[in-house]
Amino acid sequence: MYPDPKRIRDNRITLRFDDYEHDLITALANYQGEQPSTLLRQLVLREAATLLGIGDADSVTRKLA
Repeated sequence: MYPDPKRIRDNRITLRFDDYEHDLITALANYQGEQPSTLLRQLVLREAATLLGIGDADSVTRKLA
């Protein structure tokens, strides 16, 4: 059914933020027109790719471009 079953996003990680951090994330998500979880996923993957030196990886930059 799926070309690559490992691409199905069914793994969760929980993050906890204080009120100020949550307000910042919510405001940025609203400004971008995104859901907060989508915004955080993009930010985390972009930062991970940068740290690893693979900023041009297709699976990361495909959505970010």
